Amino acid sequence: MTETSEPEWVFRADCPTRPILDQIADKWSMMTMAVLAEPKRFNQIKRRLEGVTQRVLTQTLRRLERNGMIERRVLPTSPVGVEYSLTPLGESLREPFSHLYTWAVENADDIVARQQAYDARSSSDAPAG
Repeated sequence: MTETSEPEWVFRADCPTRPILDQIADKWSMMTMAVLAEPKRFNQIKRRLEGVTQRVLTQTLRRLERNGMIERRVLPTSPVGVEYSLTPLGESLREPFSHLYTWAVENADDIVARQQAYDARSSSDAPAG
């Protein structure tokens, strides 16, 4: 065990949490799950997520469904429609996600200022070409 009491295997390359964390930490996954506070159809999700392509949203929804975070339900309409909603497992991520989202919003100005300061230092340190 480490000082923080995680088992050693969590830091190994083959740790099963790595792909899960990669999925959860992906910006489109997080935003898609936020949009799915209520069940929505594909185009409703796409309209809410400015900048997401149809291909990326399709891949994101498939990964979230595969990981058990969302479910896809075929609607008995004509033409056939599909609706996505959070599963209980996906719902359980809402609280930790809201903490991360709140932190990002509260610290965005400070982070942008630090990025600009870093970029200004880095550009002045670069050798003249």
